[in-house]
Amino acid sequence: MNHPISRRELMVGAGATAVTLGLASVAGTASAAEIKAAGVAGECRLPPLPYAYDALEPFIDKETLTLHHEKHHAGYVKGFNEALDALAMARGAGDYSMIKHWSRELAFHGSGHVLHSLYWTNMAPKGGPGPDENLLKAINQSFGDLDRFKSQFEAATGAVEGSGWGVLVFEPYRGYLLILQAEKHQDLTIWGVIPLLVCDVWEHAYYLKYQNGRKKYVESFMDMINWAEVGKRYAHAANMMRK
Repeated sequence: MNHPISRRELMVGAGATAVTLGLASVAGTASAAEIKAAGVAGECRLPPLPYAYDALEPFIDKETLTLHHEKHHAGYVKGFNEALDALAMARGAGDYSMIKHWSRELAFHGSGHVLHSLYWTNMAPKGGPGPDENLLKAINQSFGDLDRFKSQFEAATGAVEGSGWGVLVFEPYRGYLLILQAEKHQDLTIWGVIPLLVCDVWEHAYYLKYQNGRKKYVESFMDMINWAEVGKRYAHAANMMRK
C-alpha cells in the first residue's frame, strides 16, 4: 500500500551516491557518523513512491508503474548494493581481479538507482503549474523560451539510441542549463552536471501502454512534470554554485 513519504524516507531510499550529485531531494542512507562507525559505504534500499501506483493514470498505467518500481528499480538497488559489497570484499582481500566488472556494475546500477529516485519525484498526478520565476528565467536564458525547451527536450529524449534517458541538467561552470541524452543510465554525461529533470525511455517505462510509441509517451510525460520539484533542484544547484 503506497502512502505519502517524508523527506527523510526519500533521503534514506535514494542512496549515498546522490550526495555527490548535490541533489536536494535525495541523499545518503546513513549519517556520516553511522557510515564511519560501520566502516562501509552505506546500503541503499528501494524508496517508496510519493503517490499510489494508479496516481499517474491515464498517462502511465498502474501495471507499468508497479512493475517499473518493484522489479526494475528494485533490481538496480540490488545490483548497486552487490557492487558495493563486492568492492568492499576486494579491498579487504587485496584481490582486484574483477575490478573492471564491479566498477562497471557500480556505475550502471548506481546511476539507475539515482535516476529512478529522481524520476518518481519529478512526476506528479495531473502535473502542476509551470516553472517558477527563477527556473523559467534560467530556461529562457539557456533555450530561448519554455516552448523551445520543451521541443528540444522531447526531441532529444525521443531520439535516445537504444535504452536510456532524457535529462535536463545544470552545468555549474557557465551556470546554464543543458539537455543531455543518457544511454543506459551512465553513458554520454558531462562530468560535474547536476540532473534536474529526467525522463526514462527504457521500454519498460512505457511499453505496456504505448508499445513502440516512445514519442507519444514522452509527450505525455511533459504533462506530468512536477515543476515545483524541478524548481527546488535548480535552486539548490544554483545556490551551490554561489557558495
